[in-house]
Amino acid sequence: MEEGSKAQLPSPSHTEAMEQLAPVPMDQDEGREAAETMEEEEATAADVSDAADPMEDGEAAGDSAAAAEPMEDDAPTSSPTPSAPSATAAVDDSTIARKRRRRKKQFPGMIPTAGVRVLRGSSSSSSHTAAHLTGVPRRRGRPPTSSSLRLARELDSEALIALAAGFPADSLSEDEIVAAVLPRIGGAEQANYLVVRNHIVALWRSNPLSPVAANAALASIRAEHAPLVAAAHSFLSEHAYINFGLAPAVLSLPPQPPPSSPTPSILIVGAGLAGLAAARHLIAFGFKVAVIEGRFRPGGRVFTKTMRSSAVEYPDTVAAADLGGSVLTGINGNPLGVIARQLGFPLHKVRDKCPLYLPDGRPVDPDMDARVEAAFNQLLDKVCQLRQVIADGVPHGVDLSLGMALEAFRAAHGVAAEHEERMLLDWHLANLEYANAAPLADLSMAFWDQDDPYEMGGDHCFIPGGNSQFVRAFADGIPIFYGQNVKRIQYGRDGVMVHTDKQAFCGDMVLCTVPLGVLKKGDIKFVPELPAQKKEAIQRLGFGLLNKVVMLFPHDFWDGTIDTFGHLTEDSGQRGEFFLFYSYSSVSGGPLLIALVAGESAVKFEQASPMENVEKVLETLRKIFSPKGIDVPNPLQAICTRWGTDRFTYGSYSYVAIGASGDDYDILAESVHDRVFFAGEATNRRYPATMHGALLSGYREAANILRAVRRRAKNVNSPEKMDINVEVKVGVNGEVKDTDKDSCIDLDDLFRSPDAAFGGFSVLHDPSTFEPDSVSLLRVGIGARKLGSGSLFLYGLIMRKHVVVLAAIEGDEQRLSTMYRDFGTKLVGLDSLGDAGESLISRIKAAARK
Repeated sequence: MEEGSKAQLPSPSHTEAMEQLAPVPMDQDEGREAAETMEEEEATAADVSDAADPMEDGEAAGDSAAAAEPMEDDAPTSSPTPSAPSATAAVDDSTIARKRRRRKKQFPGMIPTAGVRVLRGSSSSSSHTAAHLTGVPRRRGRPPTSSSLRLARELDSEALIALAAGFPADSLSEDEIVAAVLPRIGGAEQANYLVVRNHIVALWRSNPLSPVAANAALASIRAEHAPLVAAAHSFLSEHAYINFGLAPAVLSLPPQPPPSSPTPSILIVGAGLAGLAAARHLIAFGFKVAVIEGRFRPGGRVFTKTMRSSAVEYPDTVAAADLGGSVLTGINGNPLGVIARQLGFPLHKVRDKCPLYLPDGRPVDPDMDARVEAAFNQLLDKVCQLRQVIADGVPHGVDLSLGMALEAFRAAHGVAAEHEERMLLDWHLANLEYANAAPLADLSMAFWDQDDPYEMGGDHCFIPGGNSQFVRAFADGIPIFYGQNVKRIQYGRDGVMVHTDKQAFCGDMVLCTVPLGVLKKGDIKFVPELPAQKKEAIQRLGFGLLNKVVMLFPHDFWDGTIDTFGHLTEDSGQRGEFFLFYSYSSVSGGPLLIALVAGESAVKFEQASPMENVEKVLETLRKIFSPKGIDVPNPLQAICTRWGTDRFTYGSYSYVAIGASGDDYDILAESVHDRVFFAGEATNRRYPATMHGALLSGYREAANILRAVRRRAKNVNSPEKMDINVEVKVGVNGEVKDTDKDSCIDLDDLFRSPDAAFGGFSVLHDPSTFEPDSVSLLRVGIGARKLGSGSLFLYGLIMRKHVVVLAAIEGDEQRLSTMYRDFGTKLVGLDSLGDAGESLISRIKAAARK
């Protein structure tokens, strides 16, 4: 945006801030290598001296501690302070150490990349779009001016910031499509919108302490593009990409007027990060909100326990221990990193050095370490190639166990034939099980790493003092009803009722944020039952287990200059038992050490007594440090987590089990009749098993609830549309009477037998007429994936005669081009078809009933 009478460049300080925030541009392969994921820890707690319910707050040092869910984020950043994220991803760290902490590694061909956009190396298109936005003509045949080069760099920088925040670099996101931010997808208007959207995101990220107003973005854009600025600003605000969090200036923003009258009331089940984020956002939208929580504290699987010494000789030894989610991973773009900056929380980068020790305490030979790790990565690469062959050769795909495939290739190629090499390979396999909270035998070979393309770059960081600081700040001022164990959720045309073991709550809508483990267990009854597709997704997805032993010692004996060290085991069946130790001395306020238990060992761990488990950990530590002449003292206090038996979680975090895929996360996230909504890490396809994934899902559903209320308010004065709504009457004895004529008819079911289908297109004709000029409903699958996973569907209205023309054209790309260019049909989300689309769908469903 060159300087001129109609537009001006952002000030140099603004440009510098954006350049500081943006990661270094990289090509697609470099981007994959730089975005190496790291894991999240999760846990439940039971004190050594008392194994009572570990989820209560305010217990004495000898009582059981509360469980917290394990969730972390992904890859390394270089900002140890709460300042803006660094411009560069940490690609020069120790390779071995970085891989040891990663959750997953990407390999060429390992991840289906359909639909994944990467920023182009050239900025010519950006310059052209910017010139259009600012009214500055681009001079053909002349070298670019210094100001145009500066503009191109700034646009690329802003695009990279938006990319880090979760947006595609050069296309609309799925949420933007569903929200219908533009009347038509594609063309110059979309290109202009993307520049505006990226600019607003960059403005916010440069200073998240102050809300970004729409006119702040318009100051650098031509006035004629004010509608694009308004559309982008509204979408970004409603979906919490900007102006979110806990900065005083954000909290002081006046709430919006209620979206309808009377003010809608929303019930939120669960006071974890997802529920708290949604509650704050909905209150800002003008809703009435009540949070219903079974525990006597907020936070769910994020819980910081204060551990204190009861020994007379160490009266002042205190430490803060994260029993659940503990590591902020991928701090670049991570919304929790933004909130940490707003609250002034310092960030401690998890240091990369991670020494490994054999069972007898000897350090692992560095040459063998590098050799086995390379072999481990090659095994994963072989698995990748196998699943690609299966995807290409089997029409409907087939899924296998990741563990079975890895073992088959290990045996076939003679990997880790020596005993010490096998122990080292087992350590890497245990690390993989930690990443997914599940034994490798339970993981889907096809989709276990489906979230890798979306992982956020940047350092892994600890929050000194623990993550409950986030929870307390989010919960402040929110109406939360504690100790309310939800038993039943009833929903119908007139609203919802949430029944607990103590009372019933009434509202217009309900947001369910309970962990997947609770849904799988069936402790909450839905009346009427959830749709079959959702129940099947709940059963297909896995919900795994990770446990911890948290120990407060009299002093730091393990070398406080490192944050992690590992331990190898003799028995492959016990490879996940205390395989990795986290040192919290630098962030907890005291000499705190945490041992992780993953895979099958995490299940066996809960079958032993806490005292027995602590003795095993101490035995392991003494084998490591006694040969060095270091005495390992008894801990002053110890806590053993028990996530699997905690009735509020029944596990730690989600994973893609055999037969499941990323689509199941999307299905779990779908609302039921715009009355029952779902949030939580297991509803976030891009960021499952992470704290920021839970947070983002709460913001997402707040926006979805707002859109649903607006849609319902729009239909209030349209009686002819009311027959497509859901109407469920609940009798005095709890029986359900379904009075809706269309509630049993699903549009997806109708598209399974369409009137016409070709390529990724399928069509349902208007059943009331056979006229060539009559309107039909068109559905197009975008980003279809193999092995039976689904697509994002877009919809449009098209004349019946044009359907015949499209069917005769070869290739979906040519069909799309013809449809846009010659027929003027635009593709939008199902909710954006307008009155004509809703009326057509009603006629199609009415005909299906007969």
